[in-house]
Amino acid sequence: MDCPTEEALIRKKLSAMPSVHSVQFNLMQRLLTVDHSPLEREAVAQAIRSLGFTAELPESKQEGEAAVVAKNNPGWPLALACAAAVASEIVSFAGFPGWMAASLAVLAVVAGGLGTYKKGWVAIRNGNLNINALMSIAVTGALVLGQWPEAAMVMVLFSIAELIEAKSLDRARNAVQKLMQLAPERATVRQPDGAWVDVDAKSVSINTVVRIKPGERIGLDGVVMTGRSAVNQAPITGESLPVDKAPGDAVFAGTINESGSIEYRVTAVAADTALARIIHAVSEAQGSKAPTQHFVDEFARVYTPVVFALAVAVAVLPPLLASGVWHDWVYKALVLLVIACPCALVISTPVTIVSGLTAAARKGILIKGGSYLERGRKLTWLALDKTGTITHGTPAQTYFEALADTNAARCRQLAASLAGRSDHPVSQALARAADIDHIVRLSVDDFEALPGRGVQGTIDGKPYALGNHRLVEELGRCSASLEARLDTQERQGKTVVLLIGEEGVLALFAVADTVKETSRAAIGDLHALGVRTVMLSGDNSHTAAAIATAVGIDEARGDQLPDDKLTAVATLAADGAVVGMVGDGINDAPALARADIGFAMGAMGADTAIETADVALMDDDLRKIPAFIRLSKATHTVLIQNIVLALGIKAVFFVLALTGAATLWMAVLADVGASLVVVANGLRLLRR
Repeated sequence: MDCPTEEALIRKKLSAMPSVHSVQFNLMQRLLTVDHSPLEREAVAQAIRSLGFTAELPESKQEGEAAVVAKNNPGWPLALACAAAVASEIVSFAGFPGWMAASLAVLAVVAGGLGTYKKGWVAIRNGNLNINALMSIAVTGALVLGQWPEAAMVMVLFSIAELIEAKSLDRARNAVQKLMQLAPERATVRQPDGAWVDVDAKSVSINTVVRIKPGERIGLDGVVMTGRSAVNQAPITGESLPVDKAPGDAVFAGTINESGSIEYRVTAVAADTALARIIHAVSEAQGSKAPTQHFVDEFARVYTPVVFALAVAVAVLPPLLASGVWHDWVYKALVLLVIACPCALVISTPVTIVSGLTAAARKGILIKGGSYLERGRKLTWLALDKTGTITHGTPAQTYFEALADTNAARCRQLAASLAGRSDHPVSQALARAADIDHIVRLSVDDFEALPGRGVQGTIDGKPYALGNHRLVEELGRCSASLEARLDTQERQGKTVVLLIGEEGVLALFAVADTVKETSRAAIGDLHALGVRTVMLSGDNSHTAAAIATAVGIDEARGDQLPDDKLTAVATLAADGAVVGMVGDGINDAPALARADIGFAMGAMGADTAIETADVALMDDDLRKIPAFIRLSKATHTVLIQNIVLALGIKAVFFVLALTGAATLWMAVLADVGASLVVVANGLRLLRR
């Protein structure tokens, strides 16, 4: 099933069966999904076989899916046909008896075109004017008219071109197949007795311990238990540099362990890994048709019958009404029949869309359908969540100031000792900063958490507290100068923590969710592409404004609940804008669903991200969104180029045919040549 016209033949056949409720094609993967009545599978398979195809269940053995694969033919008949066609041309040119040229031509047609005739007869019998039917009629007409060498050469050229086109389409198919080959088939797992054994990766269960040596590919998703290494995650995320992995870090199937040996605990079976979800999503996306493809399919459905009717009129009307020569006008009609095939036009869109989807997947951008790939170039507004999207999502200490005459090092040691006993994210930020600077923690007695305010405890026999503005007010330790300091930090979107001792406030710490450097670059790229940005954050307005200013976002809205984000996206869309929304795929789900394109961040670690978003970024790098928009623009450009090329070549030969300047073999070369050109042009996207 290499050509959309073959898809149309199968669709018409199955749709006429009462037991078939719906059919869905994935031409690029030769996959057909049939929704049929119980116990009717064999009837569906028999209907497909009657069209000259072989229906085979895929390896997954999923109900209702059949891989529709064209039968392979040996190469020697085509080679014989080529030799016979060339010999027919030579014999005819040299003036040998006509029967010799005719015999060689018939041999060439039979050897090289028997398959085409079989497919053509099946198509005609089922009322379908596909390329095989049109070519069969054209070659038969040429033989009847005594154009022996030309009929032979047309059939041979068509057969060769069909073979080349099939090989070209295989390249697009193989681009996705290579994704499936990223994960190794074997894994080295630890047995209950401590021995290590190589087993089939598909048989490995969750919580099994797997060992990976330097240079090996990781076969399953998991969490590192022992060892440290640098892992090349480019096959999944598109990241250019290896990522350091230590105990507690996640690893993913299909990535490459570059340096040290590590052992990890499996967290997903082979069918549920991030790589498996990517492959499934790409396959699903290939089966969906983009808007341009719908237009082209509808156009082709009208175009072919119209040109066929015109060819019949050209063959019959001039001889009947204007005393034209039957031989000349029938020949012109045969040329028009070849031009009537819309293969180049129809095949150009799926090849281009699939190439774009695959190119994006290679860069860690998972697009769930061609419609989103096409729509991306139209984005005018992009709404962004803050935490984990623009920022790292983890608080970090960004400021420290010792007050009065207190010892700065002593203050940090006291704060780290109290913070280390708390599991609050703000306290943990102070503890991490102290650990980085190798500050030794002190023993804390009488430790107590103060909900909503902070913590307190006794160190070296003296009471200390570490808390927020509210705690300072309750303890009566606030002052005008301290209020001014607090206001300065809070206006920058930071959370302030104060160390309090018997003598008063000893030190001030500021904690903030720091901005990713990639966010600044991404916002700059978006503005260069003409996309305006708005941040929708659940934090207060001061924090939202500070973060937005830091990265250059056009507008910031704070105190946004999920419903508020939904309303904001709907309001932007009401003005006719094409709106995208970037979030984590869970609590931003309403806004993601309402947006024209929903982007999920960090989809490697979240099943729901791939399920809810239209586009999933396999890491947390916002720069992938400008890359997605640029790819969308490039895909649209290639689609337009292909449509213009296909229709332009048809138009030129249409005129040449009516004027008598085009021959049958020229029409075949133009038709198949156009198909090869648009396929090659579409495949260019794989290099992006």
